[in-house]
Amino acid sequence: MSSQEEYRPCVVAVIVGPKNKVLWCQRIDHDGWQFPQGGIDQGESPLQAVLRETKEEVGLEEQDIEIIFETKDWFKYDVPRDKRPKYFRRNVYKGQKQKWFLARLLSDDTKINLQASRPIEFDKWVWSTYWYPLRTVVPFKKEVYRQALFEILPEYNKIK
Repeated sequence: MSSQEEYRPCVVAVIVGPKNKVLWCQRIDHDGWQFPQGGIDQGESPLQAVLRETKEEVGLEEQDIEIIFETKDWFKYDVPRDKRPKYFRRNVYKGQKQKWFLARLLSDDTKINLQASRPIEFDKWVWSTYWYPLRTVVPFKKEVYRQALFEILPEYNKIK
């Protein structure tokens, strides 16, 4: 396996809602909070993946959000060995490489539905400040969150 294949390609959605807060979700197993995210399927573009994952994980359809920005770079992190079986069904990856997207919520937040599809990923969500996730994300994702949030920040600051 090449070093590129060691990282599962994924997308992350930072969804901005009322009062410029960001959607922050608690994993159903209560082992952390994160932005909606997920793997890119075979033949799928990162944009297609983020729209699909947003619908699957939080119930927001393409017309409910506006994609504002996509990070230029991929951000990589390693998953601790003891957590890999939970994160990767076949345990073939050592981590993830992620494209991050900034999106604005266009619809009412009552459209957020954490039970939109199976398996259910989250059981709670809140609107948080932009930097709050950096303080509360699981430690092995913290550096990637810091890098990605700094890259997205100029576009986030343009949102009124």
